[in-house]
Amino acid sequence: MASLLRILTSEPLAHKVNQFRLISTASSLLTSNHHKKSRHVLSLLRTENNPDRILEICRSASLTPDHHHLHRVAFSVAVATLSSAKHLAAVSHLLDGVIKSQPHPKPESFAVRVIILYGRANMLERSLQTFHDLERYEIRRTVKSLNALLLACLAARDYEEARRVYFETRKEYGGIEPDLETYNRIIKALCESNSTGSSYSIVAEMERRRVKPRASTFGLMIEGFYKEEKYDEVRRVVRLMREFGVHVGIATYNVMVRCLCERKRTREAKALLCGVMSTRMRPNSVTYSLLIHGFCSEGDLDEAMSVFEVMVKSGCKPGCECYFDLIRCLCKGGDFETALVLCRESMESHWVPSFSVMRWLVHGLVGSNKVDEAREVIAQVKHKFSRNVHLWNQVEADLSR
Repeated sequence: MASLLRILTSEPLAHKVNQFRLISTASSLLTSNHHKKSRHVLSLLRTENNPDRILEICRSASLTPDHHHLHRVAFSVAVATLSSAKHLAAVSHLLDGVIKSQPHPKPESFAVRVIILYGRANMLERSLQTFHDLERYEIRRTVKSLNALLLACLAARDYEEARRVYFETRKEYGGIEPDLETYNRIIKALCESNSTGSSYSIVAEMERRRVKPRASTFGLMIEGFYKEEKYDEVRRVVRLMREFGVHVGIATYNVMVRCLCERKRTREAKALLCGVMSTRMRPNSVTYSLLIHGFCSEGDLDEAMSVFEVMVKSGCKPGCECYFDLIRCLCKGGDFETALVLCRESMESHWVPSFSVMRWLVHGLVGSNKVDEAREVIAQVKHKFSRNVHLWNQVEADLSR
């Protein structure tokens, strides 16, 4: 920065501009090359299964779990691949090496990522050990590492350990002051372990500590009570939200809609939505997509298409999953013409359903004497999405027989 300042203050304007352009171009090229390298590393890790080779790729690329987004994704992929193949020693070698290799003062953010990744690898004991060893690594322990440990418990689905961490471990280390994220994570652990009623005491503690619950806090409780089929408690939570001055908006109703749809009660979800709309609250794309997915899952194509039409007319844009659900449901119902229309719309947005659904559509069109349309679909898919070209070549060859 100092050298750039000297250029701007001591040389003619034209030369200054040229120098600045050179610096900017060099910087953008370095960034571009760095992203290309990271994407290449990510591609290698997604296709590699040999643990030694995975470790070598991470080491050669100097991957860290707390760098830019692509590094974090690549690191997560490496850990997921190793853990799914039960190469747990390799996971430990990779993650422990991350913290040890950092210069002093070591940032807590690296430890946070390691704690979480151990949990995702179902190696919760290593998450706990890393948390306990923070002093040894000369890392200051804060609520961030506590929250990471709770998230690791959630990832490993060890809800008893999550309780112990919240009620005991944080007190062992000087009573780390919880924040909103801490409370949300312990409430999530309680709700996922069918102990949603216990979350009321957590909300009471939040009130005592002057930490205001958010809509997300109450959304977790609503989801938990739906799971336990305690519908009176759902209504109680909504009342509690209003008492705390938390807006009961469409995001909260989307939680209810999703819970009902997951339980094959999509018509009830639609009725709930109609009641919401009578209060002039507008559904959003998420609301409509949840209903469409629910009706498709229940095989109610007419209702799914009806919701889709209302969605489009209301100005909400359907997402890829919305199209995929409808195309699959239409193929199942034998309506290949409508499926083709939606498929074309989907591909205009560069969204293509799975190969199995697309093949189903192609065969359905051929069976309906629409061979030209089937060939058109194949040509479009091959042109826009090259990943399964060899499979489509085989399908195309079968059409010629």
